[in-house]
Amino acid sequence: MTQTDTPQISVIIPSFNRAWTLAHAIDSVLAQTVAPKEIIVVDDGSTDHTPEVLAAYGNRLWILNQPNQGVSSARNLGIGHSTGEFVALLDSDDQWKPEKLACQAAFFQAHPEAMICQTEELWVRNGVRVNPRKKHKKPSGLIFEPSLHLCLVSPSAVMIRKTLFERKGMFRQDFPVCEDYDFWLRVSMDTPIHLIDAALTVKFGGHADQLSRRHSQDRFRIEAILCLVRSGSLSHDQQKAAKSVLKEKCRIYGNGCARRGKQEEAQTYLALYHELEKGDVK
Repeated sequence: MTQTDTPQISVIIPSFNRAWTLAHAIDSVLAQTVAPKEIIVVDDGSTDHTPEVLAAYGNRLWILNQPNQGVSSARNLGIGHSTGEFVALLDSDDQWKPEKLACQAAFFQAHPEAMICQTEELWVRNGVRVNPRKKHKKPSGLIFEPSLHLCLVSPSAVMIRKTLFERKGMFRQDFPVCEDYDFWLRVSMDTPIHLIDAALTVKFGGHADQLSRRHSQDRFRIEAILCLVRSGSLSHDQQKAAKSVLKEKCRIYGNGCARRGKQEEAQTYLALYHELEKGDVK
């Protein structure tokens, strides 16, 4: 595949106070064997030396700035300004192997009907390579039902036809975490998410500023599923599976709130659990 044959790819990197790792993410994009059309970095109101890091790249980057509004807002801003046929997302604390974009571009050329694909990942926690547990094994195709239980798609691993955002909407900006879980559910209910079975994305974790360490994820997963259940857009089997997972998450989260003394919140989620148990949630 020559460079002229390659689909036009926009890379979107949202970042907030990640000057300590942002250059590693950007460098991994610049090292790709197939170059993207553009690299859009959205500085989400950083107060560290992020501007100096970005300035060192000169005109190799398209830099967008906004007041701090969260990762969804930053991603959405970058996607909205992108001009490529495809969008590849990269979190500012992750990196790509050099062949990542080339493999995904080749996949889309071979499967013109596909809307989204992702690669496998290497996981690094606190500088140590770790193996994902069996439950994190990524399926391929129509993955809605397994995706209800936990997020099986990684933003840094995907490439997406930009037109998919026109069909499915953008990332929810009212979600501080699990905004990707919500989006992948909306996608996977009727769109195959294909897997390239090669670990071309390096996902780093364990650092203190990870959003998932500061928010309860199940609260937002419950909201995401509940919105779909109430939307009337799910098939009968999908609705049944979604309600089953929703009920269990409400039970676990409600009881957890009760143990932590959050009685009002506990009552809210346990009441929803009992409604689901009786089949009253439409």
